[in-house]
Amino acid sequence: MIRWLALCWLVVFAAPAAADELRPGYMELTQKNAHRWSLIWKAPMQGGVTPATRPVLPSGCAITGTATREIIGQAAILRAEVRCRGHVAGSDIGLDGFETSRTDALVRIAQLNRPEQTLRLTAAEPKARIADDPERFQIGWTYLVIGVEHIIFGLDHLLFVLCMVILLGRGHAIAIAVTAFTIAHSITLVGATLGFLGLPQGPVEAIIALSIVFLAVEIIKQRRGAPRLSERLPWLVAFLFGLLHGFGFAGALSEIGLPAGEVPIALFAFNVGVEIGQLAIVCVALAVIAALRRVAPVVVAPALKVATYVIGITASVWLFERVVA
Repeated sequence: MIRWLALCWLVVFAAPAAADELRPGYMELTQKNAHRWSLIWKAPMQGGVTPATRPVLPSGCAITGTATREIIGQAAILRAEVRCRGHVAGSDIGLDGFETSRTDALVRIAQLNRPEQTLRLTAAEPKARIADDPERFQIGWTYLVIGVEHIIFGLDHLLFVLCMVILLGRGHAIAIAVTAFTIAHSITLVGATLGFLGLPQGPVEAIIALSIVFLAVEIIKQRRGAPRLSERLPWLVAFLFGLLHGFGFAGALSEIGLPAGEVPIALFAFNVGVEIGQLAIVCVALAVIAALRRVAPVVVAPALKVATYVIGITASVWLFERVVA
């Protein structure tokens, strides 16, 4: 009965979900000389960005010649030459038709002899002001928010952390496992982003899905008095899988890039954002479980089992899709 309930829940609610929701739009405006600029607009095919979504250039700027369009991976790329009559500082840049988007967009402004700027657009705020003298914390804050969003809306990483919470159940054990996971994915995130480490993204994504399936199986097969490997050495399991999840984080970060000259700040802020999101998931999950134990203790065990089956089935579907893709 629990398996049937889990399957029904998955079909009704989880089928439309994608594994990794961090696929932000990306726009780059780079100055070539006093009047010439180059424009790149990368629109993800998922997330609500439509073909009608178009860049809104700063006042005094216009596309010259013919823009080129191509499909690369899961994104449509527009490239164009732009001519601006004067400085762009103090003007707005944004996206038209972005109000219904379910994702964000990162905007990078690279002016000659001026600090690079990184702005973030949302459906609620599809335009942003280009600062004359950008504050240094701007880039850090932008990448910190992206890191938080990636762990919360990147469902594969979120489900892995939830599985660790369900499996271990105790605050001390979870703290040790999460610390090991953090150290591990920080190592590979930094190494892969800076070019010292590398793995093909396809196999990495498949093994990330497999790591969730593994933990779901470990939870279902738990028996009192007979601890399994993940219960005996949770820090080791979390560390090993954390190395692979770090490559996943690096793959997502490579899609939006890092600002030249500010790589340490952006990379540090992104990693801190991931940790903030991760801690938020752990705290919310523990709070929900504790509330259930106080209000309706009899439903805790079956509820966690249903949740585990949902997670395991979802990750199995992802694993199949990523292996055959």
